[in-house]
Amino acid sequence: MALSSTIRTFSIALSDVDRGIYDTLELKVAQHPSESAPYLITRVLAYALEYAEGVAFSAGLASTDQPPVWQRDLTGRLEAWIDVGTPSAPRLHKASKAADRVAVYCHKRPAPWLRTLAGATVYNAAEIALFAIEPATALRIADTLSRRVTWQLTRTEGTVYLDTDSESFTFTLERLTWPVDA
Repeated sequence: MALSSTIRTFSIALSDVDRGIYDTLELKVAQHPSESAPYLITRVLAYALEYAEGVAFSAGLASTDQPPVWQRDLTGRLEAWIDVGTPSAPRLHKASKAADRVAVYCHKRPAPWLRTLAGATVYNAAEIALFAIEPATALRIADTLSRRVTWQLTRTEGTVYLDTDSESFTFTLERLTWPVDA
């Protein structure tokens, strides 16, 4: 018998001072049995930090042809492909051709992944926004997970302040540079 997804409810008070976005997000997020807690946390953070009209969770893990988070305009055109983890160069190439903007939020050590991208042919590679959250921070945030999660999430001057039900975190998303051949 297959394991079922765990439904988690996130209530996020978002204050993105850097982008001038202030909103309350009420999200029901399905955590697939194969999805790690740090991946889920990074997926929800990516959603919140990229929040704009048209941002939504896609079929995600159920469909390898879609990013975990995307942004579509009112006509359905894909505006942003927001990936999580360490996507392959061919996946990023496809994403960059499909969407106006591509962003990746990495919750693992980025150096090994960046080495795999070095020298790869990826459409508009220099335009892809690459961010890394410190793996230890992602793990610590994941440790606070419950079925009902309340966050106060603030980003100002590049620093992220996250207050959970039980703990407070302050971290900076590291902006990564697309690797070039050595």
